[in-house]
Amino acid sequence: MNTLAHEDAFSPVAEAVLKARQLAEGIPLSIPQLVARFAIAAVFFRSGQSKLANWDLTVQLFQDEYHLPLIPPDVAASMAASFEISCSVLLVLGLLTRVAVLPLLGMTAVIEIFVYPQNWPEHLTWAALLIFLLARGGGAYSLDQIVERQFMRTR
Repeated sequence: MNTLAHEDAFSPVAEAVLKARQLAEGIPLSIPQLVARFAIAAVFFRSGQSKLANWDLTVQLFQDEYHLPLIPPDVAASMAASFEISCSVLLVLGLLTRVAVLPLLGMTAVIEIFVYPQNWPEHLTWAALLIFLLARGGGAYSLDQIVERQFMRTR
């Protein structure tokens, strides 16, 4: 086969791949930041809601199934529900984004290590979203951005 003809046969494919790549690179970083904030907030908020919906069962789970070291079940349940709800709200608002991901990242590690190590693919997904937000912040569509702009104006 002629090398030139071979290259010509692949040029429409190569062009399509390059065009797709250019389109993807044109997506503003603020869009994945917004999606990541809402996606991970939904996971933890729903978990917090389920804890609050049946508090006695929640404390029982922390006592019988979760077995966290050094923390009494009622305290662990309160901490988990508090962090899940409050940090999720902060993430949706994009307020204190980098601070809000830290407890959730810690919870993810605790869940992976002590509670459900077999669910590592799910926990890895949560961690990836949280680490992305830790590294890049809340993005342009966040209260963090408004606060930062206001702070820069007053300096």
